Amino acid sequence: MPETYDYGILGVGEIGAVIVTGLCEGVDDAPRILLSPRNAGRAAALAARYPSVAAASDNQAVIDSCAAVVLSVRPADGRALLPGLAFRPSQAIISAMAGVPDDELADLVAPARDIARAIPLPPVSRRAGITPVHPGTPAARALFGRLGGASDTADPAAFEAMSAATATIAAHLRYVATISGWLSTRGVAPGQAERYVRSIYASMAEDLGDSPADLGQLARAHATPGGLNERFAAMLDEAGVFHAVAQSLDAL
Repeated sequence: MPETYDYGILGVGEIGAVIVTGLCEGVDDAPRILLSPRNAGRAAALAARYPSVAAASDNQAVIDSCAAVVLSVRPADGRALLPGLAFRPSQAIISAMAGVPDDELADLVAPARDIARAIPLPPVSRRAGITPVHPGTPAARALFGRLGGASDTADPAAFEAMSAATATIAAHLRYVATISGWLSTRGVAPGQAERYVRSIYASMAEDLGDSPADLGQLARAHATPGGLNERFAAMLDEAGVFHAVAQSLDAL
């Protein structure tokens, strides 16, 4: 069967959907994308929303019709699904399956040899953020170049460390929620507290993106000697919070 689509996506969950959205939303020359029937309702909704997107009748049709295939299924599902599919040696594979190492992935998609792993996050739907790719194959760089940018990572251990770093998002949000919750116990209305805390960290996110300073310099710049920020950071340090972050990342 001839390749009639630029990208095939196996697994139309959250990550598959944000990739499609980033590639197509507001884009005049959106690539042709074929979606697997997994999560058929979401696949149908995306196909209805974007003219360049279609839903396949089965998983093998995605493999047969696409020059590059994005694997966005859960690892356990991928291990069950992929051995039953017939890939081509020349096919480009981009895996977003967390925790499936290079050698296992190569076995799962053999005889395909053009293989990369990636760590896409929800901001790719807005073509924002940098996506680590390992290795930086032309197909992986081209895909994530459309979605905010790719960060080539040749060392597999470094790639695994970057994957672990994404696990800090829920904890960071819990930290922010704790601050908001504390304010609401001190007489600030819950909605007002949340808006205020969101505004603090939203403005900080903009500063992070725009500042040429490294993160350590930014932390020190906000820690005025004798000020509240310095005192609060020192209390967390004394409680072992920052050491616990590094330890937990090591454990992951």
